[in-house]
Amino acid sequence: MNRLAQVLRMIKFEHSVFALPFALAGAWIAAGGLPPAADLALIVAAAVAARSAAMAFNRLVDRDFDATNPRTAGRELVTGELKPGWTAAFTAASAGLFVAASFLLAPVCGWLSIPVLALLLGYSLLKRFTLLCHFGLGLALACAPGGAWLAVSKDFVAGWPVPLWIGAGVVAWVSGFDLLYAIQDVAHDRREGLHSVPARIGARRSRLLAAGLHVLALALFWVAGAEAGLGGWYRGGLGLVALLLILENWLLRGGRVERIPQAFFSVNAWVGPAYLLGLLLDLHLGGTTLGR
Repeated sequence: MNRLAQVLRMIKFEHSVFALPFALAGAWIAAGGLPPAADLALIVAAAVAARSAAMAFNRLVDRDFDATNPRTAGRELVTGELKPGWTAAFTAASAGLFVAASFLLAPVCGWLSIPVLALLLGYSLLKRFTLLCHFGLGLALACAPGGAWLAVSKDFVAGWPVPLWIGAGVVAWVSGFDLLYAIQDVAHDRREGLHSVPARIGARRSRLLAAGLHVLALALFWVAGAEAGLGGWYRGGLGLVALLLILENWLLRGGRVERIPQAFFSVNAWVGPAYLLGLLLDLHLGGTTLGR
């Protein structure tokens, strides 16, 4: 139990909040309201297990790089508090739970979970080869709304483009905040020969690019709402999301690197819940009806 607590702390288990609201959004849209309880429980299990597998694998394969980075040198795999073998076993168990939950939801979800798992794990290796690593993370998290929609619908029925628009917004949002987060590792990435946009173009241009991606994310979320016929409550939720993204970018103005953890964990973490809140209010209070 102590080792389990250590690995959950290492992967910041509580930050499953980042992708889970968008998975729930996909499920609610597919159901046109509250999804079946069994589907909902399996979707939550699959989403949490997928993130746990991805984060544990990331810490496992990056432990040598983490050891040379002052920001990450205190991580459990670097200090020896956790052993690689135990972390690998946790990764495999989480991956197995993700695939099993997906098959229980629907055969099509089960078979698609395998390439999705490859994407989730493969993201951790991208920084060794390409600047597109930030967008790889965005694409990995963007699978959540579409996967949850399919888990409730059980097949590609009418309305399937809506979660794809949401997923596109997630790609832009996640890629933007990952660009901002990577600014604090510019010196380390350059020294170790790792690829990142901030290491290539610098912090200022990266902040501008992140701001542009966040504007694009809002536009894509707006299109998703229009495609689904969502109304005022949804747009109000997007307004709240916009305020959070503005605050996140404002905190880092002028190269305030020391504020990145605050912007990332105290502001950006609320984007998903704010989005989901607007959607749920629109479906349950605004009278919006969605067809399956």
